Amino acid sequence: MTILSLDFSLNYKTFTFTINQELDLTGITGVFGHSGSGKSTLLRAIAGLEKNITGSIIFNEKTLTNTTKNTCQKPEHRNISLVFQDSRLFEHLTVRDNLKYAAKRCVNSQLSLTDILILTELDMLADANVFDLSSGQKQRVALARAILTEPKLLLLDEPLSALDQASKAKLLCLIVKVQQLLNLPILYVSHSLDELQQVCDNLLILSQGEVINYGNIHHTIHQLNFLSAHLPNERLTHQQTSLSLPIASADNGQGLTVLTLAEQNILLPSLAGKFIKNQHLRCFILASDISICLSEPQNSTIVNHLSGNIVAIESSMLGVPTQSVLVTVICSGHEFFVHISTFSQRKLALYTDQPVYLQFKAGAVRTYLY
Repeated sequence: MTILSLDFSLNYKTFTFTINQELDLTGITGVFGHSGSGKSTLLRAIAGLEKNITGSIIFNEKTLTNTTKNTCQKPEHRNISLVFQDSRLFEHLTVRDNLKYAAKRCVNSQLSLTDILILTELDMLADANVFDLSSGQKQRVALARAILTEPKLLLLDEPLSALDQASKAKLLCLIVKVQQLLNLPILYVSHSLDELQQVCDNLLILSQGEVINYGNIHHTIHQLNFLSAHLPNERLTHQQTSLSLPIASADNGQGLTVLTLAEQNILLPSLAGKFIKNQHLRCFILASDISICLSEPQNSTIVNHLSGNIVAIESSMLGVPTQSVLVTVICSGHEFFVHISTFSQRKLALYTDQPVYLQFKAGAVRTYLY
């Protein structure tokens, strides 16, 4: 287990960042929040680039910062790599020469430059000038450069922000591959919940310089559905159901992928990549894309029908009169969230413990992989 203990504050003229949190960095940990929430500040502090913090940062029982003991390790001695939004490469050099520059910083290298080129799928671009690369290729070089220093922790600061959808999907798959092959803890900052939902094991949520939630990725995303009740001035995300389900069939012969939900199935458009049976797929469904029926739909063009029971009906903003409610339904042991009008709730006379059917289109099941 990789543990990062954070207990510090940082004051600017118009902004105060405060955190007292212990993070389990096994796998990939996401950091989510709007611009100005403190995401990049957190990474810079961990990397040793913020000089005015008060408090302590401890990584795997090794003290990086402790202002009461006047301890602050230099960034180059922390064995932590940070990849920024912009790749920050030497554009007059080739890919290989950029990586050689990074390799010099690792005294007892266990990974060769060739190994890293292959791992990050840059071997065919090794002698290309960085200036001629696409944004996605440059970010792969930045990732390769960070790995070459063989860090104990990798920090990613919105690495996909300048990329198109196809490049984002490819780099996300690469980040997961790197983490798994090298068993490298990663702290991944993004203002895109879609990205984080696809790759992260745990999620830390920041708002206005403070931690407002932390935990398992799916559970924490579900908790976000209710946070608008406590943060009326800041809408963090669309209400949604976050899932990780095994693939029963990548293509059922009718252009649909089949996911297993215990004894029920969920259908979505066939995936473009190569997937195998029982491989888990990360996906999500917006609460506004699901409807509720009191009986099983018949003769419908909507292909997904799930039976379940209502466990909660709550106002979208607790204590504030609204024209909509968020209904929580348990289907085969999984929470599903449905956003409907109060008119629909009253029309169907919905109540807790009531058996219902959920329906949603195949296209409503979203994933970053297609």
